[in-house]
Amino acid sequence: MTSRQELIAWVNGLLQTNYSKVEQLGSGAAYCQILDSIYGDLRLERVKFNANQEYEYVENFKILQNAMTKHKISKPIDPTRLIKCRFQDNFEFLQWLKKHWESYYSGAPYDAVGRRNGKPGGPVDSLRPMSSASSSIGARATAMRPGSRTTGAGAASAQQIQELNRQVADAKVLIETAERERDFYFQKLREIEVFIQQAELEAGSESEKIAKHIQGILYSTDESATDDVDVVQDDEYNQVSGTMGELHIDPEETF
Repeated sequence: MTSRQELIAWVNGLLQTNYSKVEQLGSGAAYCQILDSIYGDLRLERVKFNANQEYEYVENFKILQNAMTKHKISKPIDPTRLIKCRFQDNFEFLQWLKKHWESYYSGAPYDAVGRRNGKPGGPVDSLRPMSSASSSIGARATAMRPGSRTTGAGAASAQQIQELNRQVADAKVLIETAERERDFYFQKLREIEVFIQQAELEAGSESEKIAKHIQGILYSTDESATDDVDVVQDDEYNQVSGTMGELHIDPEETF
């Protein structure tokens, strides 16, 4: 399985972009151009490379879906999930898209910057899109708030609040990403566990020994390591006690 760092490096190398996170591909622009590098017939002038709102993301995915239909690509995609810019959804789709690219790319040089008419192809400032309705409501609320004209100190406080809000948002994204990765790898381990349990292994065979060893790793806990240490210590204590018990001291030889 290709790692996310390798996928991002591949995207940036192919498209001459500067993406740093898989989630940033949720705008759909990069997906459109990756498909264009294979077939060379997407209408990239209609792709919104600087999109930062959901309705713009949806337009990009419409272009992508039309191209996939045209070239009879049967892969089902769910734009409503991808445009949320969540790691797992975009990670899985990008993995599939890279495999498709490796199967159908001709190997001819691809002028990514020229194909998008010199438009920047990298991520926009915001990681997650903001709907136009929520942004306009926020603007009106700011305009209607009493004392919206701030002094220098007030402006500094507002900047500090914005910075704190940004840090909180970044922390939430990191937590969500960690939780998705945890669930992803837990599912992989679960599949291995089920496979070993269902496999018909000959008793005493080398395969059975390997399977039991893997199960031991899967079921091990921190307490298991502590128990092993206790067992070793108990064995050493018993050996010393046994040795002391075998010693015979003659009273006449004592001083």
